[in-house]
Parts: sequence; structure tokens; C-alpha cells
Amino acid sequence: MSRIINTESAGKQRNKLIKAIVISIRELMKQGAIDDTTKDLAAFISRGLLAIHATIEQSVGPWEKRGYWVKADKFRLEWAWTKDVGEDMVKAVLDEDWASVAAFAAVVGEKFSNIEVSERHRMGKPWVGAYQLLMGENRQ
Repeated sequence: MSRIINTESAGKQRNKLIKAIVISIRELMKQGAIDDTTKDLAAFISRGLLAIHATIEQSVGPWEKRGYWVKADKFRLEWAWTKDVGEDMVKAVLDEDWASVAAFAAVVGEKFSNIEVSERHRMGKPWVGAYQLLMGENRQ
């Protein structure tokens, strides 16, 4: 049997999510009124932050196996905000507190201010349907 090589590492997933969130924040800032697109964008950003948080443990696992505990803890601390902001933003979206959503989006935008994504990216609109997914997850 041959080895199975995972080309979609946690770092690559995290980078894709970060770029998609940056694109979503750009679109969210263009919104004039609260509509379905605004809800999708806010839900996607919040769920994306939680997905980024989920990749952190995958990244630090190999470091801890080698004894790099300080590096692993530093990395965890660097990304700990994603869980807090993601959970708070999910709550704000569910409560339809759009002022808080805008504030959380500004915080995320500030954290990702050094990320460059071309205006002519190929990611499409990954946020489409995110609000319905979020509502479905929280009904159960």
C-alpha cells in the first residue's frame, strides 16, 4: 500500500478561509441595507472564524509531539481571538444585532489588514447560503 498524502493541510485551509473572510468583509462594508446578502456575509464570517479556530489544534499537534510546547502555546495564543470573536459574532447574527456585527467585522478586518487579496480573485461568493446553514445548525 502506498502512503496517502494530504495536500490540504490545516495551514492551507486556514489561508483559504482568511482570504475568503477578507473578501466577505469587503463585500459587507459595501452593503447599504440589511438584506439576505448581508446576513449571508455576516454568517459566513462568523462561521469562518470558528473554522479557523478548529485548524489551530491540527497545526500545533506535530509541534507538541516534537517537544515545541512554547511554539505551540504561542501559536494558540496568537489565534485564540478567532473563537471568541466567532462565537460572539454568531450570537449577534442570530440576535440580528447588526451594530455588533459591524463592530466584530471591523475587529476582524483590523486583524486581517495585512492580508492581500486581488480584486479579481477566483474564489467566487463562498458566503452564499451561509445564513441558512447557521440557522439550521442552531435549531437543533
